[in-house]
Amino acid sequence: MSEGTGAVPASPRILSDLLPSGGPNGSPFERRAVALAVTLLAAGTAGLVIYHDYFGTITALVVRSWFFSLISAAGLLLAALRLRHTFLRFTLYALAAIALLPGPYLGEHFVNIITMGGLATPTDEVLFVGLMAVLFTLVYLRLGWPLLLLAAAAILYAVFGYLIPGRYGHGGYDLGRLTSTLFLSTEGIYGVPMGVAVDYIFLFALFGTFLMKTGTGRLFVDLARAVTGRTPGGPGLSAVLASSMLGMLNGSAVANVVTVGTFTIPLMKRVGYTPVTAGAIEAAASSAGQILPPVMGAAAFLMAEMIGMPYKQVAFAAILPSFLYVLALFVAVRLEAGRLQLQRDDAGGLRAAGQVLLRQGYLLLPLVLLVVLLVRDVTPMRAGVLSLGLAFVLMPWSRRSRIGFMELLAVCVETLTATAPIIAAIAAAGVVIGVLSLTGLGLMISGLILNIGGNSLWLVLLLTAVASFILGIGLPTSAAYLLLAVLVAPALVQMGLPPIAAHMFIFYYGLVSAITPPVALSAYAAAAISGADATRTAIEALRLGFVKLLVPFLFVSMPGLLMIGSVPAVLSAALLAATGVCGLSTAFSGWLGRRLSPPERAGFILAALLVLVPAPVALDTVNLALRTPGLLGLVFLAWRCTRAASGVVSAR
Repeated sequence: MSEGTGAVPASPRILSDLLPSGGPNGSPFERRAVALAVTLLAAGTAGLVIYHDYFGTITALVVRSWFFSLISAAGLLLAALRLRHTFLRFTLYALAAIALLPGPYLGEHFVNIITMGGLATPTDEVLFVGLMAVLFTLVYLRLGWPLLLLAAAAILYAVFGYLIPGRYGHGGYDLGRLTSTLFLSTEGIYGVPMGVAVDYIFLFALFGTFLMKTGTGRLFVDLARAVTGRTPGGPGLSAVLASSMLGMLNGSAVANVVTVGTFTIPLMKRVGYTPVTAGAIEAAASSAGQILPPVMGAAAFLMAEMIGMPYKQVAFAAILPSFLYVLALFVAVRLEAGRLQLQRDDAGGLRAAGQVLLRQGYLLLPLVLLVVLLVRDVTPMRAGVLSLGLAFVLMPWSRRSRIGFMELLAVCVETLTATAPIIAAIAAAGVVIGVLSLTGLGLMISGLILNIGGNSLWLVLLLTAVASFILGIGLPTSAAYLLLAVLVAPALVQMGLPPIAAHMFIFYYGLVSAITPPVALSAYAAAAISGADATRTAIEALRLGFVKLLVPFLFVSMPGLLMIGSVPAVLSAALLAATGVCGLSTAFSGWLGRRLSPPERAGFILAALLVLVPAPVALDTVNLALRTPGLLGLVFLAWRCTRAASGVVSAR
């Protein structure tokens, strides 16, 4: 089974092989020096995170400043090699050296900072200005203009707010006050979001990268193909299953597409899926990674800290919504295979799945341990370190999973490379959040949202969905979520929404941009592999992944989907939502044993919407009057279509 998963990447032999591909510039000596520096920084970051997450003995401000110094310095060094102009490269090298100063400085002077009450000295102000130059440069190089302009606007508002008349103006803050808030405290750059990056994001990214390096990604692809292979259109279902499982490790839609799609997309095209459909299936399936427990995406860890809820409960609340998303994908892909009359793949089956598990199943033990430890209330940090340790112990078990010292260094470098944009986004968002807190603008914006929405929760939710989607287009998911969690979530909670529902709503709509034009990065990556038009692939992926647009609104009327309420409430919400989602997937596919007519598709949509009507789930007269016709309508339409399809088959 494994031979179809693609060639195993060649092991790095020299330090320069550890650098990401992308046409590095500079002399051979310069490239080797940068490779050595980045490798040392990556290994140092991994060691710092593992030590801190297991022992937890380093003060928050110190460990966060050290962490960002190492990450930002390495990020600037990597960015420098992409520049052709020698002067620009050495400018970035100088900024990388400056980036290394705040960590050691705050570690050495932490006691003095506490003694002085966080008042900034001239040295502090100089370092703060240098740090902002580092941050703005890194954000521009790795994330582009939108987040850079937002952070710069926050600084300008803090300094020149006295020029703004009315309630949104303020007295203005000088360099010393900004330094105290954004640099010498845990309210700015080194705030709670940066703590989440140290405690969770880098650790679990390291865990996922290590598992991928030892062959767990190949295991997921082989296992998915074995389980779904004998089903018509099996490669499509295999893509959904493999990408979903892989997403539990890395939480990155684009990384999933590049990793799994290189195998699944050609296989889907080979059995009869169109290039557009093959790319869309992989894009939609890969975007499930950020909503699937146990690891999920970086924003999920941020959510746990922002709500003040254990991460275990956030992951637990995400089970049913993520199940609905994957269920809708399975239904849509299976119906699409029927519509195209695709054949089954004889390479799969339960026997093949058993062989895969016997040969490689031990690679799943670290994931099993992670889930067990989280359930037993072990902190996510310690659970992650112990699971990583088990993966390291199991690594020499087989030649297929065994990696050497250079591969271990490659794991550290790849993790740093993957997380550097996220850390830069978190630091920039920390600047914005710090200014909002300092000036009180955050509370005023929340009040403005309440005034605009009036007493209508649904209007506020609609405005929130639009804002989340727009920010998701221009900003990384983590930054978009952080800003909305500060600005919008308090208004939703004030209107009576449970905190987990308010934050999940924002979280989901911030992720939609992965498969929605004009950004749709995962869809565009899949289109590059399938050879299809990128925009058509994105539109098709949005059709397949429509649940991300629907489910957040169900959090309001069906809080049981987030495990809120009694067991009957949770079960009834899950069953009703699953029924409605399957009905909508059938309508959007336009096939159920045979091609559906327009009135039949409209009937499926109407019946599904009646099942999903926005009203609390209860056995009262209103609920029964609304949902029962929808349930009966779906049953009747399904019976009618399958009966007619059986008649067509019999006639043949």
